[in-house]
Amino acid sequence: MVLETNVVAKINSDDPLQLKIKPQQVPVSGIPHLCECDLGECRTNVLPLMYEMSRIVTESEDLAGTLAILLQVMKRHMKVIRGMVTLHQHDYGKIFIHKSFGLTDEEEARGIYFLGEGITGKVVETGKPIIVPRISDEPDFLNRTGSRNADIDRKLSFLCVPILRGGRVLGTISAERIYDNARLLRLDVEVLSILASTTAQAVELYLLENVHQVALENENLRLRNALKEKFKPSNIIGNSKPMQEVYNLIEKISKSKATVLILGESGVGKEVVASAIHYNSPSASGPFVKFNCAALPESVIESELFGHEKGSFTGAAGLRKGRFEEADGGTIFLDEAGELSLPMQAKLLRVLQEKTFERVGSNTPRKVDIRILAATNKDLAGMVANGSFREDLYYRLNVFPITIPPLRDRGNDIVVLADHFVEYYSKEMDIEIKRISTPALNMLLCYHWPGNVRELEHVIERAVILAEDGVIHGYHLPPSLQTPVISEVSCEGGLDAKLNTVEYEMIVEALKLHHGNTTEAAAHLGLTRRILGLRMNKYQLNYKEYR
Repeated sequence: MVLETNVVAKINSDDPLQLKIKPQQVPVSGIPHLCECDLGECRTNVLPLMYEMSRIVTESEDLAGTLAILLQVMKRHMKVIRGMVTLHQHDYGKIFIHKSFGLTDEEEARGIYFLGEGITGKVVETGKPIIVPRISDEPDFLNRTGSRNADIDRKLSFLCVPILRGGRVLGTISAERIYDNARLLRLDVEVLSILASTTAQAVELYLLENVHQVALENENLRLRNALKEKFKPSNIIGNSKPMQEVYNLIEKISKSKATVLILGESGVGKEVVASAIHYNSPSASGPFVKFNCAALPESVIESELFGHEKGSFTGAAGLRKGRFEEADGGTIFLDEAGELSLPMQAKLLRVLQEKTFERVGSNTPRKVDIRILAATNKDLAGMVANGSFREDLYYRLNVFPITIPPLRDRGNDIVVLADHFVEYYSKEMDIEIKRISTPALNMLLCYHWPGNVRELEHVIERAVILAEDGVIHGYHLPPSLQTPVISEVSCEGGLDAKLNTVEYEMIVEALKLHHGNTTEAAAHLGLTRRILGLRMNKYQLNYKEYR
């Protein structure tokens, strides 16, 4: 754009819109018809304001100031009755009114559109301006704000242009005018398009720093709340008395920052308990760092936990933060703590005592604000007695011990957990599983579960894969879980054993379904009552147990 030197613009310090302009026509290269004043209005008067707005945007990049000038240009010099600037939230496809004049707060709040919806939605979708000469003749005009109710409003013209930045639509500028002169409407579209391009950079920065940032923060908060909900004690599966005692301890210790030692056999869910403690503690908004002390060789553990300086050893190409630094302000969970060597135990003791450490290759102590949770399946007291675990470290870790009961001591929690895993894996694999058969449940309850909850999860995952009729039967479970009654009556050989297992389960299911009524059960199985009686004797089944 080239302005002639006979146009003089002076900005008053109190009002950047008060301009003194010589009343001469100003040709502007590259903007056809912009200097024509034979239509009753002259757009030349807008040029100095546009120039000044461009300068302000370049210097400040402040969207609020930019839009204030833009709307005043539209109101004072273009005779616009209502003006709106909408912004587009790409992540949600939502278009909302950010700034306007001629609308009440309630009307502005109602101005929400989606891609392709109404005139505004079409402009955002296509990236092309749209002119509506008369609102009453345009079926796509939605009046979403509810501001156009008077008869004169139906005669207004509506202009909408996209705010483009790098081919991406960031929002729109809309204007409503009283007239429908086609040439003047096209002229106003040209002016609005220039205003839109002038504000595009400020709009982009605003979206990045505000709308998109807020969306990211909201998503982060949602995920944190989901984690907190997932790991809160009431959502740890199981209602047995031993687990109720664990829940009570978790609720009490979560409120403090005391060190917790989580004890229990392999597979009982020590990590789930650690997560429940962290996500219900005052440090829930901080990081939760997990480290398995048995997963790495001793030569690597020190660097992993405390970090290292560049060149501190062969292969240390750069500075690296350790897990304790990463957990600063939050919680670190040391799983399998009983596997640490005596030298590493001494280093860990210092962190517990003083909350300080040094990176490998550095003499600078670093202080961290962390909570330490440790877990082990070993008998630490016995290890202290035989000298394989430091006594002072043991007492530092054993401030608040929580023992997780093995699965075999949790009674009907086995059934609840099995149902949970069935639901989870059936959804994950898209396999419809309606239920677990009674014989299969009996097998699950009779098994001693040396691998605890982790073993149960793997057993159910396998059974879901094998199930063909929407029901998990006993023969879908591993051989180690098969009940003695099946093995006692099974004949030698794989086929006969499988047939006996299937027959046993079908009879039990029929008796359960018909509440021990052998006549109905026999009809259900397609057998005579006498034949069913013989089969029941074979498997030592009593119909009275199913009434």
